Amino acid sequence: MKIAIIGSGGWGTAIAVHLAAKGFDVYLWSWIQEETDRLCRDRENVEFLPGVKFPKNIYCTHDMKECADGAELIVTAAPSPATRTTAKQLAPFVKDGQKIVNISKGLEEGSLLRLSSVYEEEIPNADISVMSGPSHAEEVSRGLPTTSVVAAHSIETARKIQDIFMSEMFRVYTSSDIIGVELGGALKNVIALCAGISDGLGYGDNTKAALMTRGLAEIARLGKAMGADEKTFMGLSGVGDLIVTCTSMHSRNRRAGILLGQGKSLKETLESVHMVVEGVNTATAAYEMAKKYGVEMPIVEEAYNILYNGKNAGEAVLKLMTREKRDEI
Repeated sequence: MKIAIIGSGGWGTAIAVHLAAKGFDVYLWSWIQEETDRLCRDRENVEFLPGVKFPKNIYCTHDMKECADGAELIVTAAPSPATRTTAKQLAPFVKDGQKIVNISKGLEEGSLLRLSSVYEEEIPNADISVMSGPSHAEEVSRGLPTTSVVAAHSIETARKIQDIFMSEMFRVYTSSDIIGVELGGALKNVIALCAGISDGLGYGDNTKAALMTRGLAEIARLGKAMGADEKTFMGLSGVGDLIVTCTSMHSRNRRAGILLGQGKSLKETLESVHMVVEGVNTATAAYEMAKKYGVEMPIVEEAYNILYNGKNAGEAVLKLMTREKRDEI
C-alpha cells in the first residue's frame, strides 16, 4: 500500500518513519526541492529528528503529483499558516472519495476555520478526517508507546485509518467528534504557551496546574459553543494533549513561552525556537473565536495581550488572579 505524507517537518517525518516501519511504501513531500535533496542525501531529518534513520521504503519527493498519485491514504502535516496553500497545491491530484487525514494542529487566522474545514473547502471531493493526541514527534519516531484519536465523518473511514496507523507502540482510538478532536489539539497550544510563560516567570507547579485546569475549561466552553461534545476534551485530544504539551521540553510552545516569560520579545522568541510555534498563530484565532461565539476565555485573552499588545506577563497573571469571584464551572 502506498501512503502519501504532505509535509516533511518533524511530525510528518515521524509519521513517515512509523508507517514505513509497518511495511507501507511512504512518499514524503517537501515544499522546497532543497529540503527533498537533503532528506534524500542524509536519509534522516537532521534538523528536526537527528539520528532517526529512514527505512528504505520512504521515498522523498518535491513532486506533489508523484507523491499523491495512487496513494491509499494522504496524510497532511503542513503547519497551519501553510494549510490553504498546501491544499490548493494538492487538490488537482486528489481523486473522488480520496481519504485524507490531517495531523496538523491549529486554526486558520482570518477565516477562523478549523484546518479540516480548509481542506474541505479546497478539496471538496475528498473524505477528510483528523488525528490528534499527546504525540511528540521525537518519541513516535523512536517507537515509544503513544496513543492518539482519529475523528471522521463515518465510522468506516475512522476504522480504516485506525487500522493503518495501529501498531504495538502506536494505539489509535476512533471518534465521530471532528470539531472537538480538532479544537482540543489546536487550542492546547495556546495554554502550553502560557504554561511556559509561567515557568519563565519562575512560578511553580501550583500555577501550572491552575493554568492547565482553567485552560481546559476555556477550551471546553468554546468547543461546546461550536457544537463539540464536551466529553471529547476529557480524552486524548483534550486533557491528554494538554498535559504533554504543557509539561515537556519537547513542546516548542512551552519552550517559546519560557522565553517570553523571561522577557524575550516575540521576534526573539521565534528566532530562538526556530520552528513553527502553533500557539502563537492560534492565539489570534482563538481570541477572535471567543468574541465571535460570546465565550469567556480570560487565559486566551491574556495570552493574546502578551503576544500582540506588549502586555507584561506578570501583570497578565495578576489580572487573572484578581478577577471577580465565582463558582468553579
